[in-house]
Amino acid sequence: MKANTRTWYRLVALLLSFGLVAAACGGSDSAGSDASDGGTDETTDAGDDSSGGGETLTMAIVAPSAKNDLAFTQSMVDAINALDRDVDLQITDGTFVVEDAAAAIRGYAEDGVQVIVAHGTQYGGSLAEIAPDFPDTTFIWGTASDTQGLDNVFAYFPAADEGGYVNGILAAGLSESGKIGVVGPIEAGDAVAYIAGFQSGAEANGAEVSVVYTGSFGDVALAAETATAHIANGSDVLTGTAQMVVGAVGVANDAGVPWFGTQANQTSLAPDIVVASQVYHWEVVLEEMLTLRDGGTKGGQAFEIDLANGGLVIEFNDKFELSDELKAEADAAIAGIIDGSISTGA
Repeated sequence: MKANTRTWYRLVALLLSFGLVAAACGGSDSAGSDASDGGTDETTDAGDDSSGGGETLTMAIVAPSAKNDLAFTQSMVDAINALDRDVDLQITDGTFVVEDAAAAIRGYAEDGVQVIVAHGTQYGGSLAEIAPDFPDTTFIWGTASDTQGLDNVFAYFPAADEGGYVNGILAAGLSESGKIGVVGPIEAGDAVAYIAGFQSGAEANGAEVSVVYTGSFGDVALAAETATAHIANGSDVLTGTAQMVVGAVGVANDAGVPWFGTQANQTSLAPDIVVASQVYHWEVVLEEMLTLRDGGTKGGQAFEIDLANGGLVIEFNDKFELSDELKAEADAAIAGIIDGSISTGA
């Protein structure tokens, strides 16, 4: 049975009370953020030392939103949990305030943590000050396409437009009205790339795409209002990015409108209406970084995840009935992007 809007708002309120929906993922949040309390710390065992031996690697994640946000931060937590090595992982999440993040990053370095992931574009300035003080520590920073010239920093970035294009192709194929709504956060980072690719793919299949940037990564209520407005204006398929989308997904679920996710698999939010999600598998490039570190290279290189290297994966919701024809179109788009015959337009 589909949840009604009131039930969804109660769920969102509950999530907020436990810190599941926090602040920005790719830049500073100018509206509606609830994660300015410095975040929470957690230590977990991550990874699987299936290679049979080797020392435990100490790692830490500092991130602006909640570790289980079904979006930006969770994508990194899931990636480290998927590493093929024994990892002792510590997490400080909810560090929307850059100064809080900087304190956490420096604290982990002072404690001797071997690899520290600064999971937020906005942490770059702090990292430029901190990393030189700890030359034996490897810092991993994103989303960013350069290392700021720091030889103990690795950078990472997603080609989010690629999965966006595939989702756009599918969305246009599902739409009966020919109108699709996009709930965007702040116009920055991988959000811009995803939305540009999505719009290009949908328009290539004849759909009209309406994009609204809310100006916030974390304002769940504003995301819900934006989704409601899209539907009122005739959009019968929706997508969006950042942790705020739980509000938009709730509205889509109530209206029976298909939803396309990105960053993490969002099927669990609304199994009846989530069609597919572009999922970030950072472990693909994390393994490369850590292998380089094992050989003595502590940083100085930037990495991108994309459809070709398996760092981006379109994960379908098996419970959503999608025609074989549309699945074939998606497969063709993926193949075309990989071999270069299709441009995402981003």
